[in-house]
Amino acid sequence: MNPFALRDAFGRFMTGVTVITARDASGAPVGFTANSFTSVSLDPPLLLVCPGRFLSTFAAFEACTHFAVNVLAEGQEDVSNTFAGYKGDRFAKVPHHFGAHELPLIDGAVAQFCCKTHQVVPAGDHVVLMGEITDVSHTDAAGLGYVGGRYFSLGLERETGAGAATVLGAIVEVNGHVLMEQAEAGMRPVQVAGTPKGAQRDHIAAALEARGLRVQIKQVYSAFSDDEAGVRHTYYLAHAPHMDAAPAGMCLVPFSALPARAFSTPAIGHMMTRFAREAQSRNFSLYLGDAEGGEIHALS
Repeated sequence: MNPFALRDAFGRFMTGVTVITARDASGAPVGFTANSFTSVSLDPPLLLVCPGRFLSTFAAFEACTHFAVNVLAEGQEDVSNTFAGYKGDRFAKVPHHFGAHELPLIDGAVAQFCCKTHQVVPAGDHVVLMGEITDVSHTDAAGLGYVGGRYFSLGLERETGAGAATVLGAIVEVNGHVLMEQAEAGMRPVQVAGTPKGAQRDHIAAALEARGLRVQIKQVYSAFSDDEAGVRHTYYLAHAPHMDAAPAGMCLVPFSALPARAFSTPAIGHMMTRFAREAQSRNFSLYLGDAEGGEIHALS
């Protein structure tokens, strides 16, 4: 069986995203990102996760006496990415605290389960790590989703009016620059006009690829209505790993130069100035409102 096709087939199942944490034999905190999380039983309270043997911390989880499951909230993509691939001290990059059994718990997670190891079952290139839940906490916030190799946030996208006709835009980062296009009244992020209802991420990704731009679409960054024009705008953060030169009609603008540029509308000018400021710390937020005012919601 083709393992890549099998992985892609598994990836069609929509899941939440968790960070599994424990302590190794020396007492140091360890953790990894997983969507192989399942509730097993209410009485007794059991759950399971499946650490892979390819993990650098596999031995710690195979032998641990206690572990914790942190269900990530929408907007915690950076936390997921850190525990999925960062090679340094992951806990130094992510706010956390310590719970039952001194297990490290991720701040902002929508649910947290502290567990005593109940059973470890070898299963091919993974093990099934089953835990008896000894402590649990949760909030009413929405969780972070994952399907087909991409994140999704149902709560945010519903709140931004994902079912409404809209103009879509992507703030595409390229090595410390933003890809901008020229409009009649000034610059603006790359846009796709006249979009259909729903499936916004897929639509904007396909539309940009048709223009020769292969980018990774990330979370919603700004959604606002222009009542005077009768148009709703939704802008996503996006990333292009490399670009030799900007396509015709576009240019690459350094983050630091954004506030001084002339933009197509005041609302876009405010958005790009906010982006330039937030890009310095990588603490991005979500704007919801109209062209005159709205609310800022923390993303990470």
